[in-house]
Amino acid sequence: MKLPKTAHTSRPWRIHELTRDFAVEDVWALPTPGGPDDFPRLVSQTVSGDNFPEGAPLVVRVLWAARWKIGALLGWDRPKSGLGSRVASLRDRLPDDLREAPKGPESAAFPLAPVYLLKDEWAAELANSTVHTVMHMGWVPDGAGGYRGQMTVLVKPNGRLGAVYMAAIKPFRLWFVYPALMREIGRSWRAEAEGRPSARTQ
Repeated sequence: MKLPKTAHTSRPWRIHELTRDFAVEDVWALPTPGGPDDFPRLVSQTVSGDNFPEGAPLVVRVLWAARWKIGALLGWDRPKSGLGSRVASLRDRLPDDLREAPKGPESAAFPLAPVYLLKDEWAAELANSTVHTVMHMGWVPDGAGGYRGQMTVLVKPNGRLGAVYMAAIKPFRLWFVYPALMREIGRSWRAEAEGRPSARTQ
């Protein structure tokens, strides 16, 4: 479910200290019900990236593939356009306590670089010729005694190119990519929960 931007900005996340020059683009409630200690499972599932976009509808797979082909053709994703080249990593902004915190898991299947991991908060980032973007995951009370994940995408467009790019992809993100991603996150979460020993013995 898509949430208002205040669902992110009203919470005392540490990411606010690092992204004052970023805009909150999207905030989503994730279909990942759980307990207070289940956040590491959400982070691990996100980084594994096993079934997205492969498990998404055809239109999403086509859009996903087209983005990377266009990026390759136009040179959007060259190393010189990324972190440490065109833009500095958010890790360069970390205060001492966050610098000492774990970064979180990494995977070749997941294109974003981890920034920091806390008990209820995780951030990862990606930069190319169009944008510097941050994916923020949080673990929040669901109002019914449990918890769920919350995902926020923050962006810093790279000039006019980045602004045009973000405007062009917005309908595809909201109508196709995010709904498919939410379904896949929910499916994977349920499947993993059903496979855990505690779930099998209930």
